[in-house]
Amino acid sequence: MSSVSKGDRKASLDAASWLFNVVTSVGIILVNKALMATYGFSFATTLTGLHFATTTLLTLILKSLGYIQTSHLPLSDIIKFVLFANFSIVGMNVSLMWNSVGFYQIAKLSMIPVSCFLEVVLDNVRYSRDTKLSIVLVLLGVAVCTVTDVSVNAKGFIAALIAVWSTALQQYYVHYLQRKYSIGSFNLLGHTAPAQAGSLLLVGPFLDYWLTGKRVDAYGYGLTSTLFIILSCTIAVGTNLSQFICIGRFTAVTFQVLGHMKTILVLILGFILFGKEGLNLHVVLGMIVAIAGMVWYGNASSKPGGKERRSFSLPKTQDYSSLPVSSEPDPKV
Repeated sequence: MSSVSKGDRKASLDAASWLFNVVTSVGIILVNKALMATYGFSFATTLTGLHFATTTLLTLILKSLGYIQTSHLPLSDIIKFVLFANFSIVGMNVSLMWNSVGFYQIAKLSMIPVSCFLEVVLDNVRYSRDTKLSIVLVLLGVAVCTVTDVSVNAKGFIAALIAVWSTALQQYYVHYLQRKYSIGSFNLLGHTAPAQAGSLLLVGPFLDYWLTGKRVDAYGYGLTSTLFIILSCTIAVGTNLSQFICIGRFTAVTFQVLGHMKTILVLILGFILFGKEGLNLHVVLGMIVAIAGMVWYGNASSKPGGKERRSFSLPKTQDYSSLPVSSEPDPKV
């Protein structure tokens, strides 16, 4: 196969991976918004546990059918990953409760510089001036169209700090584990989803009761709300898988930067489906600036020296990879 055809195939797979992630992520946000706002199912942590339980069930079925190869992941790595992931989920939920929506959005934006810091320190990655400026432009654009009121207190700041660092570490670890052990996205999910499902379903009901004052077992489950829960769990399988695919093929930083396209799409769809309240000129300008920054980032990081790892390599075990993992610099998306 020629290098041109290989490049075209890789570009097609990259585009398909991002499209898969965008569609499933936006879809699950809209479904969960309807589930919580319309039907009053406000048990976010328990719902996330159900998402991972559904993902676990699917991986077990595919493994029994032979579609997923047997692979090995040390228990210590699984425990660290699950701790990072669960602290991320719990930290985000608590941060949203204790802080204003504006500060919550700022905390989410701060994941990009934290992820950059982790790549610089742990992977010896270096960014060009254009790549750095494009990231700043994305942050500025998203901040303009999402951050409104900003208020914070000590316990809210601590919750946000835990959420940001645990999320950045979890996403870094997705890329790290796939490179180190040469395992595919479904293999990694097969190792981590059962532990996440069990721990979140155990802790979730108590945490949700603490956050909302409501018991998940006392919720009035109707036919429509149950169907929405099933739909949310089904879409979540694709969301979890597409996140692992995208971070595995690219990096956590690229996933965060270009992932804000989902934020823009959710805003646009929200204005279309739920009314135009809050839509004004500075929100539109923020969207335009953010999209321009994403395009600039894709172009800058794909150039030689735009984003490169220097003198760093990871030992690899037997190849179990079911999906290719990209090398630096990041490809243009």
